[in-house]
Amino acid sequence: MQNFAESVRLRGGRIAFVPTMGFFHEGHLNLMRMGRKSGDCLVVSIFVNPTQFAPNEDLETYPRDFERDRILAEAVGVDVIFYPDNSEMYPEGYQTFVDVKEVTRNLCGMSRPLFFRGVTTVCTKLFHIVKPHVTIFGKKDFQQYVTIRHLVRDLNMDIDVVGMNTTRESDGLAMSSRNNYLNPDERKSALSLSRALVLAANLYSRGERNAERILEKVREEIGSYPYTEIDYARICDTSTMKDAPHIEGECVLALAVRVGKTRLIDNLVFGDSFAFDECRSTVEQEDAEEVFDQSEISSSHGNVCRPAR
Repeated sequence: MQNFAESVRLRGGRIAFVPTMGFFHEGHLNLMRMGRKSGDCLVVSIFVNPTQFAPNEDLETYPRDFERDRILAEAVGVDVIFYPDNSEMYPEGYQTFVDVKEVTRNLCGMSRPLFFRGVTTVCTKLFHIVKPHVTIFGKKDFQQYVTIRHLVRDLNMDIDVVGMNTTRESDGLAMSSRNNYLNPDERKSALSLSRALVLAANLYSRGERNAERILEKVREEIGSYPYTEIDYARICDTSTMKDAPHIEGECVLALAVRVGKTRLIDNLVFGDSFAFDECRSTVEQEDAEEVFDQSEISSSHGNVCRPAR
């Protein structure tokens, strides 16, 4: 993969990169469509990263289907799928990790203490391997998006980080690979997250700026649905990801809620539009000009670098 990426750069090509854990949904595909517009060569990685999972989390059961993902990636114009295994990313004796300290302390950093070290480490490795000019992340995990921006800035990586709004189902549920875990009754209760965000957006639009008053209503809304257990519901400054008692400047309402056994996240940046029809993606795939001859991607790259078509 590194040799291929270097050859693209030497030809003057621009590499766009979408890192994923696979089992694609429309949200992933929208990131790829943006990537297709952002570069000459579009690379997508599929790697279920073990270092971001705690022992009691869903590493073993996380959904995987490479052939399905390959077909979907091909349909939106992906040039290369980078598909390493654990031993290639973390060989025997591996002992190096990357920490982004302050913006990861709150929210998921409190309830999933291994998560961000795993994310920042694997993204650093992927950026060195794929050598992108631009990388595209979804904002559904807003704290992760902020963390990656800090990572790239702090380590002087020459990469543009592009964030895209959350893609939603027609009823407002944020798309997630983990939605597949939900049974029909839990699927109904999962709507508590997006409906709580709509409630908060309405309070904000009517002039409410006290964070605790908004959070009280948000917790009541989520708690009115069966099978729900709030991990966190917090309003944070988007630059520091620290709790904001009063909404001034740009702030985000971040939610993590267990619905049955499934942990779901969602968020609202105050001031952003939050009508469900606007949350669903309007990105249309443009005809992608074939820039690179796929026959040039040698089979010697093995199972870690596969042409998508």
